[in-house]
Formats: sequence, structure tokens, C-alpha cells
Amino acid sequence: MKFNCSFSTKLRVRYGETDQMGYCYYGNYAQYFEVGRVETLRNCGMSYKTLEDQGIMLPVSEYSAKYIAPAFYDDELTIKTTITEISGARIYFYYEIVNSNNKLISTAQTILVFVNKTDMRPIQAPDSFIQLLDKYKTQ
Repeated sequence: MKFNCSFSTKLRVRYGETDQMGYCYYGNYAQYFEVGRVETLRNCGMSYKTLEDQGIMLPVSEYSAKYIAPAFYDDELTIKTTITEISGARIYFYYEIVNSNNKLISTAQTILVFVNKTDMRPIQAPDSFIQLLDKYKTQ
């Protein structure tokens, strides 16, 4: 199923996330994308905690990022996260990060897999989760 469920969240690049030149270290972006993903799920009405309480985990199976321009110490960043698809046990996310000048600095994609917390085997996305996203279906 294809979706277009987007949510934006802001964060500020902290001093400890930068190098001596004031550039944000590229490895921090994975955490920024995770913040966007967690807040997008929460905005849709489903938290990671709720899923875990239901015995479901969501590990990342694929991650790719494109770094277009640097972020700097104290920059306020907006992370736009979009759930684009759910297919079987997989959920697909697309991300864009812009700075306060609305300049695109990074894009990324992740695929996460719904797994049973007990045996870590893939499972179908829960019906309750699909129902929450029903209003965002595109097909």
C-alpha cells in the first residue's frame, strides 16, 4: 500500500555533534532521521513504545543517505519524514532535512521491518497500524 503521511520536526545541531570546523558530523544524521521517524509515527497515533508493548519491534533493514550541503553548529534543522509505503512486513520512510534558510541539506530513505519481539521473525504490519494510516493512502 502506498501512503503519503508526512510530519516535520525541528532540532538544533548541538556543539558535541560538530567537528573543529563547526560542521555537523555525518554520522549524526542517522539519529536525526530516527527523531523524524519516531515523531512521525507518534503523530500518526502509534509510538514505538506502543508497538513494543504489543510485542513488535521495528529494526532498520536498509538505510541510504545523500549529503547535499553541511549543517553547522547551532543550525535549526527541519526534518520532514514521510511514510511512503507498507508492503507485507516492511515500512518505507523518506526524509528531507532543510536548514533555517529552507536549503535542502540531506535526503534519506530507510526500510524497517515489523518483527515479533520474541523470535525476531518478520510479521505483517498490524491491522491497527494500517487503520491509522488509512486516511493517507494514495492508491
